[in-house]
Amino acid sequence: MEWRDEGILLSMRPHGETSAIVEVLTGSHGRHMGVVRGGASRKMAAALQPGTSLTLDWRARLDDHIGSFTVEPVKSRAHLLADRLALAGLMSVCALLHEALPEREPHPALWRKTLALMDVLGDTGWTAAYVRWELCLLEELGFGLDLSACAVTGATKGLAYVSPKTGRAVTAKGAGDWADRLIPLPEGLDRDGPLALEAVLMGLRLTGFFLDRELRPVLHDRPLPEARSRLVDLLGRPARNDD
Repeated sequence: MEWRDEGILLSMRPHGETSAIVEVLTGSHGRHMGVVRGGASRKMAAALQPGTSLTLDWRARLDDHIGSFTVEPVKSRAHLLADRLALAGLMSVCALLHEALPEREPHPALWRKTLALMDVLGDTGWTAAYVRWELCLLEELGFGLDLSACAVTGATKGLAYVSPKTGRAVTAKGAGDWADRLIPLPEGLDRDGPLALEAVLMGLRLTGFFLDRELRPVLHDRPLPEARSRLVDLLGRPARNDD
């Protein structure tokens, strides 16, 4: 069995004296693991860092074996090491993909969204792209939010809340006396464009609620990955002015 694909490295751990087991998100084969011979060497270890884009050749005797990868680095994202916030975003993406996605199940839309996010980490406004990436992750997991129209009135403008039960948007008028039981929806989250820091944090509270609820069975009642909590913490520090 063998295939060739593009991938983003999510994690790497030593295997034996010279090899490494890597986990990647690929375009056509989903989240996949494999052994890289010589991957623990100083030269290869420097290239096998989270977020690195790779060309991958996978081979195994049987399809259900872990198999081995031959990898060729395409794009390094080592520059993010100098940007603590962007690095936290990168590590949050890798941790969520590791925890949320079943192995070897293709998610083409999420793959494209992840690759696009990786390419803007550290750029102005990247945090808005990150929040929308979490919306895409929810969609791919089958828990997508419906932000198209108010669940009560049918209005498509003035959406201000999301129902924690149904994941559907609601206007302030439609919410009425139930507003304090709903989750605030930041204006502009449902479309492209920049978001202020306050809106980003509000968006992360929204996506975090649904990710935590829906992934609890998968995580065996553990909380969301610490890497995501670190990102939220860094964004929420008063000294930050990033949008």
